[in-house]
Amino acid sequence: MKGIKVYALLLMLSITVTAVKAQDIIVISEGNFVRGTIQGTDFSTVMLKNDDGNISPYKAKDIKEFLWNGETYVSKPIVIKKRMELRFFKVVERGAVNLYSIGGNGAAEQPQEKRRRIQPSVGIGGGTGGFGGFGGGVGITIGGGRNRDDDQPRAVAPTAYFIERFGTGPMVELPVNGGNSEGKNQQIKNVLLQKLINDEDLAERIKATETFDAKLIKAYVAAYNEMHK
Repeated sequence: MKGIKVYALLLMLSITVTAVKAQDIIVISEGNFVRGTIQGTDFSTVMLKNDDGNISPYKAKDIKEFLWNGETYVSKPIVIKKRMELRFFKVVERGAVNLYSIGGNGAAEQPQEKRRRIQPSVGIGGGTGGFGGFGGGVGITIGGGRNRDDDQPRAVAPTAYFIERFGTGPMVELPVNGGNSEGKNQQIKNVLLQKLINDEDLAERIKATETFDAKLIKAYVAAYNEMHK
């Protein structure tokens, strides 16, 4: 009897550990989702390891969003090389005003295996500035660096930030990267004042800010959403 109880306890612990590990979720549509372990994303496709060990790809054009390590990534339209396409954006702040990011390291750690991993390649350079037209521009190359040895360290792609307020046009890129020039800081200030409206105190703080970074922008958007629930 004691052996049966121990076995039952071990089985319950095993099930619990499995459930905890498989917390990543792919939301295909409202009420339609699958669970598994996300292996990585290049912001165009996300790879999900199923319970049977098979890996399934899901493209941004085919799903609504996914939850990975407690972070939400949503499928959003973006102009790439003058074409409208869908890409995954990480939700940084959500509320009356939404703040998203794209870029950074989207590959999961896989030190034990030598196989091709999802490698993000997001370049910030001269261009139309995505939706915003503020100069930064986001160029996305799928599978960048796929011919390199997987044992070699890979550079983390720069992160671009976008702000969105429904009813005020498409989301706008914030030129956070590439230095804190006076022109870029003024562009960020103008966008924040356009999106974070009807809050005089916050507007005065934004106007008095001389330089912006990602952390400060996130703080401003979070404060605004808190006051406008």
